[in-house]
Amino acid sequence: MTDINKTLNEAREAAAARPRSAVVTGAGSGIGRAVALALAEAGWSVTLAGRRPAALESTAALLTPDAAGRVAAAPTDVTDPDSVTALFATALDRFGRVDLLFNNAGTFGPAVPPDELTYADWQSVVDVNLTGAFLCARAAFRAMKDQTPQGGRIVNNGSVSAHAPRPHSLAYTTTKHAVTGLTKSLSLDGRPHRIACGQIDVGNAATELTARMRTGILQADGTTAAEPTMDAADVARTVLHMAELPLEANIQFATVLATTMPYIGRG
Repeated sequence: MTDINKTLNEAREAAAARPRSAVVTGAGSGIGRAVALALAEAGWSVTLAGRRPAALESTAALLTPDAAGRVAAAPTDVTDPDSVTALFATALDRFGRVDLLFNNAGTFGPAVPPDELTYADWQSVVDVNLTGAFLCARAAFRAMKDQTPQGGRIVNNGSVSAHAPRPHSLAYTTTKHAVTGLTKSLSLDGRPHRIACGQIDVGNAATELTARMRTGILQADGTTAAEPTMDAADVARTVLHMAELPLEANIQFATVLATTMPYIGRG
């Protein structure tokens, strides 16, 4: 075995031997719930973050008894710096460290033409999708930088809208392009501290946010059409794979989408 392979194997074994702790935002439904469940069932300790306490409790209720014992619920408003600080204090108090942040909380906002998008609606989407992602990433970065052993991983939920917009999605698409910049900057600034950052861009996972796609949604040519979706568990498996890589390896960007959704080529 070469020295580099030996070093990598030792890093993997050391990581697997210690408890792993994750923070998942938007864990009360959809992709966040699916990812939280996958991590907990894989042996991770998970702090569930979301605005609705009852929804977080519903997520925890779906776990096996063994996995449920590794979960803490932390009602959180990701747009509020103090609430985010309290979230990470809960994770550190309960589990001692933060090895993963799945930065997932998001909102689409109203589907209207740009001239009909109000300032309040624009600001609401920016506050959740961009400022909320920054606040959680900042808190995770601080925890990962200060803990021993140092390091961790941040996975940002982007969207295929980080590459191409839908009609009437100005605020959402703008914030998801900005999340890509957040991902790249965190990746660069995290290097000295063993903090890896990647992004998963999801297309048409079957969640509450995408329910209208199954009944009919506006297309770029002005028609309305139903679109195929995929199970959110398919996204969760990809996030779990990203999370369990040794910190010497990183999936910078991953795209997971319903195979026949109108995205590649002309749809």
